[in-house]
Amino acid sequence: MGKNKKGVKKGKKPHKNKPTSKKYTKYKINDGKITREKYCPRCGPGVFLMTHNDRLYCGKCHYTEFESKSSPS
Repeated sequence: MGKNKKGVKKGKKPHKNKPTSKKYTKYKINDGKITREKYCPRCGPGVFLMTHNDRLYCGKCHYTEFESKSSPS
């Protein structure tokens, strides 16, 4: 009986640096504590609001805060 042939390895692949995750841009460190700007007033701390161009949105309870447009004077 013959031996099963497997793919021939040609050595290790070179290491590629991956871009850092964007989740770290959402948090800030204040006095040694990790904080985030806005959390949902209905769900409480632990459920954060997503930031869009003109509004803040909770994906859990669908709470929405619209940012007021400043009128040019």
